[in-house]
Amino acid sequence: MKARGRPPLYRRIREILESARAGAARSVNTTQVVANWLIGREIIEEEQKGRRAEYGKRVIESLAARISKDYGAGYSVQSLFYMKQFYLSYPQLCSGAPILHALRGELKRKGYAARSRSWWPGRLHPNLSWTHYRTLLRVDKAEARSFYEIEALKNNWSARELERQINSLLYERLALSRDKKGLIDNLQTFLLELGKGFAFVARQERLTLDGDHFYIDLVFYHAILKCYVIVDLKTGKLTHQDLGQLQLYVNYYDRERRTEGDNPTLGLILCADKNDAVVRYTLGPDQQRKIFASRYKLHLPSEAELRVELRREVRALAAPRTHGDAP
Repeated sequence: MKARGRPPLYRRIREILESARAGAARSVNTTQVVANWLIGREIIEEEQKGRRAEYGKRVIESLAARISKDYGAGYSVQSLFYMKQFYLSYPQLCSGAPILHALRGELKRKGYAARSRSWWPGRLHPNLSWTHYRTLLRVDKAEARSFYEIEALKNNWSARELERQINSLLYERLALSRDKKGLIDNLQTFLLELGKGFAFVARQERLTLDGDHFYIDLVFYHAILKCYVIVDLKTGKLTHQDLGQLQLYVNYYDRERRTEGDNPTLGLILCADKNDAVVRYTLGPDQQRKIFASRYKLHLPSEAELRVELRREVRALAAPRTHGDAP
């Protein structure tokens, strides 16, 4: 049953699209984003009138056919589902004013939104297009989605670059780095306290290779061996991909950082799996293992020593804190 005085769903959505077209010359991105959010809201509100899931499906399919006929591509069933998800994922993107007032209000506030220091993730920003938002909708965790919004704006990412960063699991890798912070702290201290030539160089060093970002946990320079030592810490089961990534770091340092007089870069991977601890050294692909055995091992902690230390640190971090422990 139709609500009194309220036009039918298709007419309300048509009104949104006509208003969006009128404002396209002023702000294509903002207008489209707001229009799609409002369409999502209208669909959700209409679906809430139905009692069966089939009702919502019929609404979407019918709308997709009619809107596509009148307005062309971009309003498929999948696109309308994105608009629904957009409204549900960004409930405060627009105000609760009537449709046209909300649309015009957002356009008027466009300049403020772009400059305001009070912007926060989940609010409209004119520098994020509909393609940006549609890409962000693929990120399920709200905190991860907020992270990518902030990074996209801060680094002026295109929608394609945003998608690439999401696919590279940038948030997950950085979150993992935060989770293992205490373990890195202790291992850094342990290696420096060995007193066998380790000199600290960098921590969480960012490498950008072919547009992808990587973060090396620890970098040392060994004064006696005259080589860089790259340490990568994993907190799950060791995989071939992990070893390949460490090899990538080693090759990069050999190619870009190693200077005359430096010996080949050494990679060290420490895997703090819940069932065991795995430690492995590696050199570049053109280096013979006997070089490592004959010289490097004389001045480096053995894999067995590192396993013992890694297990000890994992147990210490996992132990419950007493009342007097620092937070």
